Amino acid sequence: MNPHLPPRASPTDSFEYYRFHPSLPAAVTFVALFALATGLHLFQMIRVRTWFMIPFVIGCGLEAIGYVFRIVSSTEAPGPYSLAPYLLQAVLILIAPTLFAASIYMELGRIVLMIDGERALFVRRKWLTKIFVTGDIIAFGIQSSGGSLLSSDTPSTVDIGNIIVIVGLFAQIIFFGLFIGAATIFHVKMGKAQTQLARERPWTKHMISLYIVSALIFIRSIIRVVEYVQGEDGYIMTHEVFIYVCDAALMFAAVVTMSVIHPGQVAKYVRAMESDEYRKCESRESRRNMLEMS
Repeated sequence: MNPHLPPRASPTDSFEYYRFHPSLPAAVTFVALFALATGLHLFQMIRVRTWFMIPFVIGCGLEAIGYVFRIVSSTEAPGPYSLAPYLLQAVLILIAPTLFAASIYMELGRIVLMIDGERALFVRRKWLTKIFVTGDIIAFGIQSSGGSLLSSDTPSTVDIGNIIVIVGLFAQIIFFGLFIGAATIFHVKMGKAQTQLARERPWTKHMISLYIVSALIFIRSIIRVVEYVQGEDGYIMTHEVFIYVCDAALMFAAVVTMSVIHPGQVAKYVRAMESDEYRKCESRESRRNMLEMS
């Protein structure tokens, strides 16, 4: 048995909320980081009217709130731990990345529109976004329902919750894998036969940002699958370092990436293209001038 694990409260206990003493300094650190990131993303979203980033901002907020409840649990060490803080931190930290994914999916659709690159897609742009956002909603629902069962006093219910969470994480991984494939195919095709707008606009850096964030969420989801497959006595669940190194740190890196290479520029171009004035411009030169002035 791991010597750092808290002892079971009694021989009849069927499930322990934590198999370690939650770290107060680590939780406080990530509350501060995600709270700052939430404020920054909210400011950026409002300033450049990047409304498809709303799920991303909410996801940042859920991360911060999740670690707030982890602080509450850390103040109860060495236990017994309260159900509500444990359940809320577990579910919020688990589902927050699905909201990041929703904004990532919508960003790709807008990049395609920004450079008039629909011909490089394997499916129509409007269906591309709908397919992946729908998949994300499904993964979100599955993970939420599974996470709510993890605090049960009945071992069989906890096992069912673990299975449901694993299914939800696998759904997220599958959709993310397909999304990365679709984005890569689009990128390669567009690189070989660029449109005029693709030659004029900085779309490549936004694709790179998209790849980085997608890879971070993908890696995090795989590690969480391994965690739940191992179960409550597995190496990952009995060592708190993994939740911070393989989840919190990775997701904070994703949040920072999206702030540094913010899709506000993409939103600006798309917004201008959808305006009546842009549609009325007869020449490409006049359209370019209008975009530069906007």
